[in-house]
Amino acid sequence: MPLDRDEPSRLDGRLEALAARLGLDLSAAERERLLAYMAMIQRWTQVYNLTAVRDTGEMFTHHLLDCLAVVAPLRQGSGEAGQGALRVLDVGSGAGLPGVILAILNPAWQVTCVDAVAKKAAFIRQAAAELSLPNLHGVHGRVEAKGTFKTPEFDLVTSRAFASIHDFTTLTRPLLAPHGQWAAMKANLSVDERAAVPPDIEMFHVEQLEVPELNEIRCLVWLRPRLPADQPARKP
Repeated sequence: MPLDRDEPSRLDGRLEALAARLGLDLSAAERERLLAYMAMIQRWTQVYNLTAVRDTGEMFTHHLLDCLAVVAPLRQGSGEAGQGALRVLDVGSGAGLPGVILAILNPAWQVTCVDAVAKKAAFIRQAAAELSLPNLHGVHGRVEAKGTFKTPEFDLVTSRAFASIHDFTTLTRPLLAPHGQWAAMKANLSVDERAAVPPDIEMFHVEQLEVPELNEIRCLVWLRPRLPADQPARKP
């Protein structure tokens, strides 16, 4: 069921409390934007089928809270860069998950959401306009196609259930800035998927996530290109 007139006010306190469990101190303005974004997804989904999840409660847990769970880890994992103008690419973004949420909560980040479906990219651009997010950009195209991006160099490339680790890193490798990182949101990471990671890429951390009110396995997989043997190690 879509949000009714009183739903945002009822969800606001719940969002504030559950976000705190994820290490996020959300302002009233941030919570308002997040709930407005969720309402936008529901409106557009009625016409354009942005997501299979339509129920308000399920969307709140499976989309909103699920993506909020990676905000603090992405900030921490990006180190000093995460405190500044980080260039982020969200691949196969769909309805903007997690890209729009990252843009709302990290105004200094420049977040680009790319999707091969034109209507989904249009939704991202509309979200940027309606939610007043000048740091959010929607791009229609295939991530591997030349010419999709005018400035194809990103500090952080992320995805949510986009593809296997092998395909995700292979397709986006040319877009990664020097010393950039990948962070893939996964429901589960199989032994076969681990084994298929390209040899020139290092899976250096698998971060287990606990999403409030969602009794499902979630993890954030961190990867980066392996450095040549004669190159100094990265600073932690």
